[in-house]
Amino acid sequence: MIFMMPPVTQFKRFDVREIIKGGGEPFPAIRARVDALKPGEGLLPVAPFLPSPLIEKLGGEGFETKVERGAGSDWLVYFWR
Repeated sequence: MIFMMPPVTQFKRFDVREIIKGGGEPFPAIRARVDALKPGEGLLPVAPFLPSPLIEKLGGEGFETKVERGAGSDWLVYFWR
């Protein structure tokens, strides 16, 4: 089943570029934000590369995804249910 994407204003932006740049793993923080989403909300991680494993993981949990190319090498990935 495909769900309609919520309005962009309902997405919580989370820039993970500094975490990755510092050698950290952003998944635990992403997981916490995903688990805290309310109905009608979505998460918008900003990453320095296309996070294919994250897309596959959350897709397997029933999340819909929209991917956009950001500035330079950045990627914007919208997740919602």
